[in-house]
Amino acid sequence: MGNNSSPSASNTIRGTKYDSLMIALFVDKNDEQLLLSGGFDGCYTYFASNGFTFGSSTARWPSISQWAQQMNKLFIPSVGPGYDDTRIRPWNAKNTKERRNGEYYNEMWNAAIELSCPMISITSFNEWHEGTQIEPCTPKKSPTFTYSDYLPLSEDFYLNKTREWVDKYQPL
Repeated sequence: MGNNSSPSASNTIRGTKYDSLMIALFVDKNDEQLLLSGGFDGCYTYFASNGFTFGSSTARWPSISQWAQQMNKLFIPSVGPGYDDTRIRPWNAKNTKERRNGEYYNEMWNAAIELSCPMISITSFNEWHEGTQIEPCTPKKSPTFTYSDYLPLSEDFYLNKTREWVDKYQPL
């Protein structure tokens, strides 16, 4: 039994009505081999914390993008407005990225746009547990937790900022 995303596999979905764009998560350097052997069309980086993983490090994006191009694969960098997953991963405070009133988001978008990739993913619309949400936000407090808000910015600041960046982005 072969890999169903490989065009030469006996049970492939390629060339059928189920054919699709198959994208893998690129976390570690050894994911290059997994991407190739798995028959994927490309990869994305997901984590909105610059440096959390090999793949999420914006300094490594140019070399990952170049490798992907050489292998005829898509590279899709993932941008986010900040990152704080300490509520679910208390040990991970070192990967917290403050939003800095939109400056962190701007840095991520700039790094992604410089690559001229055909796609950019956004992490995320509503991943509140990772602090990457861009949906409208108002101050909220529960008995055990106070959610971050965007004050002094407007509650829809990150949606508006996303629109600005999408308008600037000119994919290949």
